[in-house]
Amino acid sequence: MGQLLFPNAPHGWSKDDAEKKAREMGVSLNDEAWEVIQGLQDYFATHEFTNRRELCDALDEKFHRLGGLKRLYQIFPGGPVAQGASLAGYEPPAGSIDRSFGSVC
Repeated sequence: MGQLLFPNAPHGWSKDDAEKKAREMGVSLNDEAWEVIQGLQDYFATHEFTNRRELCDALDEKFHRLGGLKRLYQIFPGGPVAQGASLAGYEPPAGSIDRSFGSVC
């Protein structure tokens, strides 16, 4: 997994807990997934209020070199915001999950 550090991880978050949760979700945490988790932790640590649309745009821009949101949906099929935030130790922003439809981002 390279040398990724998680300085902006929320209190109580651990890689072991994220790995366990990922297995329960059926998500594989490869190097790209860990990089997205780190990016989400950085985002949440620097934004007091999180808007789902703004976060989607920020992820698309930050991970453009990987293929943007299209690639992030391959990494997190349940949604890069919904699944990614959960694995990063944060509550997904309001509107990230539509119970009648699924993840919207």
